[in-house]
Amino acid sequence: MSDTLVREALPATSLPEARSRRRSRIASVATGVRRNAVLGVSSIVLLLAVGFAMFPSLFASGDPLQGVPAEKLQGPSAAHWFGTDNLGRDVYTRVVHGAGLSLTATLVAVGIALVVGSLIGLLSGAVGGALDAALMRLVDVLLSIPALLLSLALVTALGFGTMNVAIAVGVSLVANFARVMRSEVLRVRKALYVEAAFACGVRWHTVLRRHVLRNSYAPVAALAAVEFGMAVLAVSSLSFLGFGAVPPTPEWGSLISEGRNYLAAAWWMTTLPGLVIVAVVLSAHRIGHAIENRSAR
Repeated sequence: MSDTLVREALPATSLPEARSRRRSRIASVATGVRRNAVLGVSSIVLLLAVGFAMFPSLFASGDPLQGVPAEKLQGPSAAHWFGTDNLGRDVYTRVVHGAGLSLTATLVAVGIALVVGSLIGLLSGAVGGALDAALMRLVDVLLSIPALLLSLALVTALGFGTMNVAIAVGVSLVANFARVMRSEVLRVRKALYVEAAFACGVRWHTVLRRHVLRNSYAPVAALAAVEFGMAVLAVSSLSFLGFGAVPPTPEWGSLISEGRNYLAAAWWMTTLPGLVIVAVVLSAHRIGHAIENRSAR
């Protein structure tokens, strides 16, 4: 019936165009629905991770440090969703209670990178000259060193501990924020309203705060959302290598490290905590890119 109406309303030569437009509209709607579904699932995953960190006893009421030796190395079941480890401790409970340390270290790392990198980029782009050259050479040095290698060097110098891991990861991410902030400041600094503010005699620090920084922070904030996933992965990697919390305190990376000796007999000790990390990292990246695309518009 619909094809008949189309034939009556349009010339024969325009029928392929109408069908092509209809197919493209259907494809665009399907793509939008799929993107929204992925974004919704990513939001749910991150909300669950935040809930684990803030209210661990609400999601897992057991003791993450105590186990039942008679129930050691049991596979996933209704009683133990993620199975048990070599000491009979519930792996799901340890994952939930380990979210607090892992996500707190991630937030501290991203916060350090955001604040320090933004200040470096703001000063470099606003002042220019020799200061710009010196700061950008420092940023180039940081960018030339792989992030994980730089984090390892810093945490070795600072010492073991979750907060030291957070500081090391934060410093390794500073250069990314500095570059983005500098590019935005250079773009905004040439705007007419900034030049008008200087022409009216407004002090330079007031212009930076009211006009330059206010119109430059959006891409940097979007970058913080994207780098959150990378920070989760970096913190977990350093924890896996033994630089994080001291056992038996649960932490996502250390949980995978504890289970690698039992990988053949108890795959769930490494696989399921690893899947939790993967889900959080991918969800953070998806939401970060959605924020970045929206700010770019």
